[in-house]
Amino acid sequence: MAQQTLIGQIDQIIYESDGFFIGLLKSGEKVNGNYYESDVNHLIGAAVTLTGEFEEHKKYGRSFRFDTLNINQNELFFFLNRVVKGFTRKLTSDLIEKYGEKGLIDVLDNDIEQLLEVKGIKKKRLERIQASWKQFRSMRRLGEFLAPYDVSAIMLTLIAGAMKEVQDPIGRIKDNPYILTSINGIGFKRADEIALKMGMELKSEKRIGAAMDFILADYCERQGNSCVGKDKLFSLLDEALEFYGMETLYGATLVERVSEHSIVALANERYAPDRLYEAEKLLFDEFVRRGKRKNDIILTDIDTFLSENELELGEQQREAVTILNSGAALLLLVGYAGTGKSTTSRAILDLLAKAYDAKTFMTCALSGIASQRIAETTGYESATIQSLLVKYEDRDKMPYDVLLIDESSMINSMLFARLMAKVARDAVVIIVGDDAQLPPIGAGNVLSDVLHLGIAPTVKLTRIYRQSEEQAITLIANDIRKGQVPDYTRKYEDFTFEDVSIADYYAMKSRLSQNEMGELREMNAKAILAKIVETTIEYIPEARKRLESKKIAQYLNYFQVISPMKGGTLGVDNLNTVLQEYCNPNAKKVIKRAGREYRLMDKVVHTKNENMPSYSAEGFKEAQESSQRRIFNGMGGLLFRIDEEDEQAYVYYPNEEVVVQYEFSQLKSHLMLSYALTIHKVQGMEYDAVVMPMTLSHYIMLNTKLLYTAITRAKKACYVIGEPQAFEAACRRLEVTRRDTVMLELGVNK
Repeated sequence: MAQQTLIGQIDQIIYESDGFFIGLLKSGEKVNGNYYESDVNHLIGAAVTLTGEFEEHKKYGRSFRFDTLNINQNELFFFLNRVVKGFTRKLTSDLIEKYGEKGLIDVLDNDIEQLLEVKGIKKKRLERIQASWKQFRSMRRLGEFLAPYDVSAIMLTLIAGAMKEVQDPIGRIKDNPYILTSINGIGFKRADEIALKMGMELKSEKRIGAAMDFILADYCERQGNSCVGKDKLFSLLDEALEFYGMETLYGATLVERVSEHSIVALANERYAPDRLYEAEKLLFDEFVRRGKRKNDIILTDIDTFLSENELELGEQQREAVTILNSGAALLLLVGYAGTGKSTTSRAILDLLAKAYDAKTFMTCALSGIASQRIAETTGYESATIQSLLVKYEDRDKMPYDVLLIDESSMINSMLFARLMAKVARDAVVIIVGDDAQLPPIGAGNVLSDVLHLGIAPTVKLTRIYRQSEEQAITLIANDIRKGQVPDYTRKYEDFTFEDVSIADYYAMKSRLSQNEMGELREMNAKAILAKIVETTIEYIPEARKRLESKKIAQYLNYFQVISPMKGGTLGVDNLNTVLQEYCNPNAKKVIKRAGREYRLMDKVVHTKNENMPSYSAEGFKEAQESSQRRIFNGMGGLLFRIDEEDEQAYVYYPNEEVVVQYEFSQLKSHLMLSYALTIHKVQGMEYDAVVMPMTLSHYIMLNTKLLYTAITRAKKACYVIGEPQAFEAACRRLEVTRRDTVMLELGVNK
């Protein structure tokens, strides 16, 4: 069939994913196809000529499937006005008229300072134009190079962003396409597809070596292990390479990798990526060394010290003080919810202040909220771990005589090793944590491993201190920790279970078809969602008071919906969409990106570890220049400014007291709404009130560690809404985290 031509103006984008989009022309025709030149949303309002043919789309009806899309206007005008940052429609027209198309490209490439002579372009705007033009040109060249290998627009954006500082990225990819595996979001499979299309041999040593390096590191990161057995590694290689019976080939590559020290061989045919081995070897050696070291006794009379400081400690808490008083240089203080870790931490630090200058004390934690909390409860200076590492990046050691590390169960091996490598050799280190919580995200399980190996002085707090009989969060959490179903249906001051379940569930399950049961479960999920919304609405007036009085940290930490999963009716993605309508319904400005809305004054969370243009809070108010600062996954903030002309959004992170600038094009990849968050995302956080759905649809995720972690995020009120069967199943599903780690191998084979 001969191809047809369709001319029109794109009015809206109905659907977009990975470069494919379905759009609506102003004339009413639907069009669909792939567009890789820039963000699909840039096409809205553009006049286009399409070639292709009409087809019947299953969901969207009659649609024109195009093979080519040409913009019916000056192409340079289109890209400068819509894609390159810093250009307005008028400025673009003026510049093309002044220099001509080729002349303007030459100026942008070779003599951009000339543009300072143009009205409306100041130094700051020029820097923005220059950076954006450089990225755009690099992206277009990369796009031309990668086009024959079916690289999507999203992948091209990832590659261009990751390699923007690389000299000759095209040459680097030609030389070894597997360098793309290091880019977050690409991985081995996609890089391998490109490599094979570029002519890489199936059994090439480069291919097998790249697969081995990536799979070993990726498996460790996803599963939480820091080492892997050889049989498991080879089976993962079979899956990735679609080879079978290639053990000899794998073995030769493994021997080569071990000889190069990029992979480390351990006992029992276990192998670790070199970076994880080095991290856990450092930790193991440091804990052993510090655990054996003894300082002088601090006080001869602890009773007088406790009395003078009005510290009433239980037997277990007193033991922790006694161990440090006797001269220990390292202490693990492990305790469950409500056992007085904070009180004990304050007593320990007050004791150490008798021997060391309190100005040389530092307390720290992974999250800003946990760091702030430990500062409030102990009275000593505190910071996030990441901010300490950034602050002392250029120094061998941090200048602290005493370091207390809180919420240590959350810290993975790589981060823990980076921190311990910076601690002064003779400093006293106190590690505080709760091993009943979820293990760290990423490789390793440091707190659990050190406890298991017994290589450091340890005190375990188990006695629960309650303020009143009607406060049950800590009791309920600790029953769950032990695998027991608590008395959860009673009415308490701080805990409520709201039963929203399917009547005669098991009878219905045996009587209904799978489809009918699915429909019934979906109806119940919507009923749970309605109850979550109802509970949320009760908290909105007080939340808004905090926001209106500019108490941003209190607003963000006041009320939180949490869920075990991202997908489904009761997953965080849908919960965020629904809750945004209630929590922030009438925003003055809205940014729409790929089906998501970001509204002025939205609660958001940053989702990458990346250097970003940032300001101190005061610096932003005073219109100072931005500087690059490391912004970390999990930081919670408020989207408080949207600049539509410059296509930039600004988020204030109160716990870190930093303002971060985002390009509109970065929002989808770097920010998500945080009206609802996963339980893994809120580890280390604390909120006045927490709401959590409970459904058998989440069964795969439900266990004691997850539920214990969720409930202990609430300070004053915890609401669990949903099915009792799911709650009780989670309480009985005792989760014992078992990770294969270098530390355990080193300890067992010492």
